[in-house]
Amino acid sequence: MGVFVYLPLVLPLTALPIARLAEQHLHPRSAARLLATIAVILASCSTLCLGLLVVVGTAQLPGNPLPDGWSDDEVRKAVPHDRFAGKTAIAALTAVAVACASSVWRHCRFRSRAHRTLAGLSTTGQVAVLPDGVPYAYALPGSPGRIMVSSAMLDSLTAAEQRALLAHERAHLAGRHHRLLLAVQLAGCANPLLRPLRAAITYSTERWADEEAAVDTGDRRLTARAVGKAAIISHRAATETVAAFAAAGPVPRRVAALLGPVPPEQGWPPVHTPTGIAAFVAAVGTALSTLSSLNAAFALFVALEAATPL
Repeated sequence: MGVFVYLPLVLPLTALPIARLAEQHLHPRSAARLLATIAVILASCSTLCLGLLVVVGTAQLPGNPLPDGWSDDEVRKAVPHDRFAGKTAIAALTAVAVACASSVWRHCRFRSRAHRTLAGLSTTGQVAVLPDGVPYAYALPGSPGRIMVSSAMLDSLTAAEQRALLAHERAHLAGRHHRLLLAVQLAGCANPLLRPLRAAITYSTERWADEEAAVDTGDRRLTARAVGKAAIISHRAATETVAAFAAAGPVPRRVAALLGPVPPEQGWPPVHTPTGIAAFVAAVGTALSTLSSLNAAFALFVALEAATPL
């Protein structure tokens, strides 16, 4: 295993340059999907390597739950072990499990509360208007997905702006943005180095929905006005669950992007550009992380299988 088991823990640093450049120079749909894929792969690799460190570092400790044969002298010689790294990995892996479980629980609790609220209202169709003096609007995933919007929000917008707002929220549901947001949130729990990607994906999903709303309304300036106006009048508390769809985010940048040209539908950025170089570095880092974690896992399996008596 050697140093390969430690590499996936730090290789997420290679994804940081692409986080900001992707949201600036890629189509928001491409940026969101690219960053989410990178985050999930890097987080999975680092979590796997934490598990390997637990096995390697604690195999010789008394009272471990591993088979007795794993603490024999043969295994001690075949597998490099570090008790300090093993104990540290136990604490880190426990923290990862608790953080991920807490995030999923908050996510499910919010969805459950929102659906219970809808069940108590006589609403029909995809849009549920809640009689509330606090202006807000967000997409609530589920079967079926719903759009929850307060009467105060609708009263603050013109009919055309309301269409842009609802088109924005429908784009969140159609694009299943809640899955991307939850995935990158869990990735950040698995490896703190991936947390900067969460802000980038949140912004990219908002921009993705903005562009879809602009296509639906056929008026980019109207959509920009609706985005800015909704952000100004909104007083929603920030949350890390699906309600993050309602977060205003960097509104001036979103409005400026809507007032500019339509972003190009390009795939991989040109290699000679800073975005292309950053994407290449992130791709290499992701590939190295995958290969390193698989190599460490395979090496541990082979060593233990050879050293453990039947």
